[in-house]
Amino acid sequence: MKKIIGLAEKLGHTLEEKKREFALKKPDKDASLPSRAHALQIELAHKIASFTSFEENRATGIPGVTLHRRIAPTAPCTMTYEPGLTVIAQGRKRVDLGSTTFIYGESQYLLTSVDLPIVSQIVEASTEAPCLAMSLKLEMSVVRELLSREEIPLSEADSNSPAMGIGTATVELLSACCRLLDLLDSPRDIPFLSGLIQREIIYRILRGSEGARLQAIATLGDQSHRTAKAIAWIRTNYAKQLRVEDLAQITNMGVSTLHHHFRMLTAMSPLQYQKHLRLQAARGLMLLNGLDAASAAFQVGYESASQFNREYNRLFGQPPIRDIKALRTANIAVTSAI
Repeated sequence: MKKIIGLAEKLGHTLEEKKREFALKKPDKDASLPSRAHALQIELAHKIASFTSFEENRATGIPGVTLHRRIAPTAPCTMTYEPGLTVIAQGRKRVDLGSTTFIYGESQYLLTSVDLPIVSQIVEASTEAPCLAMSLKLEMSVVRELLSREEIPLSEADSNSPAMGIGTATVELLSACCRLLDLLDSPRDIPFLSGLIQREIIYRILRGSEGARLQAIATLGDQSHRTAKAIAWIRTNYAKQLRVEDLAQITNMGVSTLHHHFRMLTAMSPLQYQKHLRLQAARGLMLLNGLDAASAAFQVGYESASQFNREYNRLFGQPPIRDIKALRTANIAVTSAI
């Protein structure tokens, strides 16, 4: 009997030790988040690589979704970003907005809230580890629809921050991106499910660190929203003569207030913004449509060919004829960089 009792006590002690050992080894849910995010980042990179194959850019069958792949760093490329989200699954890239530089890499995203003329550059990519990214165009009507729901708490954005920012891709955001790309394997599900998953992605952004800026742009009556209206007007009418006083009247803002908020969002004045759009449009007309420099200059609103050549040289680093020749030799499209 004593032996039985002793054995039971020994077994009891052993069980308690095992319980304590298991408690020490039991994974903490919060502690596992980084590894979960890393696993999803790798999964997203694999999906982008498999769907792009050897293409640099692939417009998918999912509305608003484009995949990007680069096997080497790129030269700086001047272009305009539309409102959207770019998630990097592998590699690193740099975006210059005026004098502000944004560098983001794996498991990070770049959020753009309005149309912004920028300089884009891939800074980390190789054949063995390509830069892999997914871009999603944002529809402001959907953003406003989500903001009307009580489930999303409204927050106040910093009025002195630009309409561009970098955020960390959370487990939930990466998971939604992976599920969105999974639809490419089942095209029949795209019409019904893609909109739902894209809404989830926007919801995750609005609940994250960069949500306040997106909210401010989408919220009617907000100064940022009024400034966004001015940006949209210039974007549509860049070839027309621009008077800032008229623009202020359209947005129901004072001239100085418009200037301040416009510069905060875009890192440039309304006239500088128009100039960037004009020069980029002229570059596209010459490269894609075969127009000569003078014809392209007049078509985008320039009255002086010499002024056009001077400003083109300043923005793109060389005169129009030499620039277009270099682009054609390198077989580079004006919108090729992500």
